[in-house]
Amino acid sequence: MIHYMKVRALHIFIAVAGLLAVGILTMVITRIKTRPDANKITLPSIDDVPREYWAKLAEKKIFFGHQSVGYNIIDGITDVINERDYIKLNIIEACEPAAFDQPVFAHSQVGMNTDPFSKIKRFGEIMDAGVGSKVDMAFFKFCYVDIMMDSDPQEIFDGYSAALEELKDRYPDTKFLHITVPIRSVPKGAKRNLKQSVKLLIGRPGFLEDNMMRRRYNDLLKNAYSKTGLFFDLALIESVNTDGFMCHAVKGAEKVYVMAPEYTEDGGHLNSQGRRKVAEQLLIILAEMAGRS
Repeated sequence: MIHYMKVRALHIFIAVAGLLAVGILTMVITRIKTRPDANKITLPSIDDVPREYWAKLAEKKIFFGHQSVGYNIIDGITDVINERDYIKLNIIEACEPAAFDQPVFAHSQVGMNTDPFSKIKRFGEIMDAGVGSKVDMAFFKFCYVDIMMDSDPQEIFDGYSAALEELKDRYPDTKFLHITVPIRSVPKGAKRNLKQSVKLLIGRPGFLEDNMMRRRYNDLLKNAYSKTGLFFDLALIESVNTDGFMCHAVKGAEKVYVMAPEYTEDGGHLNSQGRRKVAEQLLIILAEMAGRS
């Protein structure tokens, strides 16, 4: 009887504790909200790009190195050009020098996720294998998992910038585009919110801390390359919602920019709406680069 009462009391305690935890977690979840900035941002329109720029872009040889979000962007580019017959790009997945014997938009995976230095190295290897002397434009992007809260943004930037400056010296006729690291969104759905909330509740950093570190890297990249005309602010594009406002969450007194929730289903990868938004802005940059050459 005593044993039964002890077990029963334990069950009641667990149930009450669970209810309290749910209540606390609910409050934490409520705190993690996406909010719009006060000032509206007007992004360039793809329909305002001169038609002659698209004709010049179609003549270029382009290489893009990436991982999974890169495939989202490629799908977005395909979506856009399928609706505009004046944008003509031969998109293939390849990184061999022979692929660049003709105008092409080639792409391939580079390095391993969570290891940004492997991506820097692999991109350089592809350039030095013969691609660098053939392409008109080349670029690669890090993934959001390459820069987390325990990363060293300065070290990664130093490695990236040193490698790219060396590539510029070796291939002066190639334009190297610089891309900011993508950011994550407030997780959708009860399960994802619960996971992030538990991390906050027990003191472990979550996606906001990761985004803060990504912004530090992106600020370094922006300061170095934003005035060169060879800079694409992917993180900015991801944060600007369909109404034209940058989205952020608040941690303490700090504003932390996040991907607009409508652009993703899992908090990191781009859905059909997000990939189209990013693809349009990337195509605009590439067309302007081609038009100025």
